[in-house]
Amino acid sequence: MYEKVKAYAEKYHMLEENDKVIAGVSGGADSICLLFVLMRLAEEINFSVHAVHVHHGIRGESADRDEAFVRKICHEQGIPLTVFRKNVPGYAKENGLTEEEAGREVRREALEETLKEQKGTKIALAHHLNDNAETLLFNLCRGTGLKGLGGIAPVSGRWIRPLLWVKRAEIESYLEKWGISYCTDETNAQNTYARNRIRNEVIPYLEANLNGQAAVHMAETAEQMRALGEYVTGQVLRLKKECTREDGSGGLFLIEESYKKTENVFKPYLLHEILCDAAGQRKDIEGIHVKAVTRLLKKQVGRRISLPYNLTVLRCYEGLHFIKEGRASVRTLKEQGEFYMQIRERTVISEAFPQKNYTKWFDYDIIKNTVKIRHREPGDYLTIDKYGHTKKLKEYFINEKIPKSAREHIWLVADGSHIMWVVGYRQNQMYQITDKTKRILEIQFYGGEEHGRDSRNDA
Repeated sequence: MYEKVKAYAEKYHMLEENDKVIAGVSGGADSICLLFVLMRLAEEINFSVHAVHVHHGIRGESADRDEAFVRKICHEQGIPLTVFRKNVPGYAKENGLTEEEAGREVRREALEETLKEQKGTKIALAHHLNDNAETLLFNLCRGTGLKGLGGIAPVSGRWIRPLLWVKRAEIESYLEKWGISYCTDETNAQNTYARNRIRNEVIPYLEANLNGQAAVHMAETAEQMRALGEYVTGQVLRLKKECTREDGSGGLFLIEESYKKTENVFKPYLLHEILCDAAGQRKDIEGIHVKAVTRLLKKQVGRRISLPYNLTVLRCYEGLHFIKEGRASVRTLKEQGEFYMQIRERTVISEAFPQKNYTKWFDYDIIKNTVKIRHREPGDYLTIDKYGHTKKLKEYFINEKIPKSAREHIWLVADGSHIMWVVGYRQNQMYQITDKTKRILEIQFYGGEEHGRDSRNDA
C-alpha cells in the first residue's frame, strides 16, 4: 500500500522537499494511516508534519478518548499537534447547518488557521477510494454535473489527499501489518446520514452482488470525469471571453449573437460560469438557475428574473444583462435609455439632494422588496405626503392629465406595489431621505424621451 500511495503522491506532485504538511487527524483508521504514511514519506522526501485534531463537542467520553489517543500517538512519534475544541451543535444551529455540514466547516477552518499560524504549505486529508465512490454515488443521486461526477479531487490548491487511490480494506490491512492501533467512531456504523447509508449498505451490496471491484471502477470513472471536466472548464473560460463583456459597473452582458454560435454541449457550463462570476459566489448556483436563464433568453426584451446573492438577469436587445444589486446598472429598453443604480453611505449629513428630474435619491434602509424598474401593474399606489396619505397610480395619472395611451409606457421604480418614483414626474414622499438615513439608493435615468420630457436635458 505504501508504494501505491507514494506513486500517487508523485503523480499529482503532492509533496515536495521542505514542505510543511498540516494533517487532519481524528484518531480513526484513515487519519492514523495518513499520519504514519506521511511520517514515512517525510523521511524520504524531507518535509515536516504538523497534526491537527478537532474535538466536536458531540460524542462525550468517546470524543475525549479520541483526543487523548491522538495526543498520545503524536507525543510518541514526536509530531507537533494542535487541538481545537469546538461546539459543533451550537455552530450548526447558529448557521442553519446540519451537524455534518457544521463539522466539515469547523474542521476546514481549524486546518486553515493552523496552516497560517504554522506557515504550512499543504493540508493533507485522509479521504480514500471508498470515500470517492461514496461521493460519486451521492452526487449522482441528488443530481450533478461534470464536477460532481469527478468525485473528490486528489489536489485542490494546497489541499492534498494522498490516500485517495487506496481502499479502506487496504488501510486496515496496513495498520494491522504494522501493529498500529486506532479509534473507532461508533457513529460511522449508524445510518443517520445519507453518506453513511451509501458507505454501509449500498457500496457493500454492489461489491457483493454486482462486481467486487465496483468501488475501484467508480473511482476510475471519477478520475476520467475530472480530466474531462478540466478540458470543459478550459473551453468555457475561452468562450466566456468571446461571449461576454463587462458593463462598466460590475455586471456582465451575454452577447446573444456569439452565444448562439456556441456548441450546445458547452452552453449550460458557460451560463453557470457567467452566473457564478456575476454573483461572486459558486455555492448554491445550481442547474435550476441555469435553466431559468436559458428560458429567459427565449422571452421578450424587458423580462427579468431574480437569483441568489441579489443577482438580477435582464433580457435586453444584446442578449442578457447580469446585474448584482448595489454595484451595477439596470439597462432598460434601448429606445428608452438606461437606468443606473448605486448604493452609497450617507457620510455627510449636509450633502445636497439632487434637484434633477432624472436623478433621484431614496432611503435605501426602508425599502422592503427588491427594487424593480417596470411599467404599471394592478394595485400600484404612491404615498403622496409626509402624513402617509396614499393614492392609486391610476388616480395620479388622471390628476396629472396623462393620456391613457401614454400610461403604459411610463417607467416606474417600484418597491413591490409601492411606487417609489414615476420617472420624469413624481418621487414618492415616503422614500425621500432624512437626517436618519444611513444608506442612499441613487437612481439615474439617461437618454430617451417620454411625452415631451427629455432626460438628456436634465441638468
